[in-house]
Amino acid sequence: MMNARQIRSAFPVTLQLPVLLLALLLPLATWAIDLPVQGKVTMIDLGAHSCIPCKMMAPVLSKLKQAYEGRAVITFIDVWEQHDQGIKYGVRSIPTQIFYDREGQEVFRHAGFMAEKDIVNKLTEMGVAAPVVE
Repeated sequence: MMNARQIRSAFPVTLQLPVLLLALLLPLATWAIDLPVQGKVTMIDLGAHSCIPCKMMAPVLSKLKQAYEGRAVITFIDVWEQHDQGIKYGVRSIPTQIFYDREGQEVFRHAGFMAEKDIVNKLTEMGVAAPVVE
């Protein structure tokens, strides 16, 4: 995202305010989906694309997101890019995984790397059948 100095040097005066507003509001548009998703068990992984344990979680989350598609919501939020989300979810360290039941109530929170089997066990405990291993 451009900062105010870059916007002033890159755009004529008449465009600076609209471009600055767009730069500020665009990240908010990416969160159009309300989390946790009502009616679905939801796991939110809060981290950063450049954090080492978060990078280790990425392939696990990608695999599980596909495996649970339609049965549970598994999503990632980069709190270094979306500072407001870190505050909203009360993140103190990354990565942090938060599990919500179908009613949207937080039922479990874990900080640090979380192994695939531990995530599967937690989702199973919450009533979501484990994915079939091929």
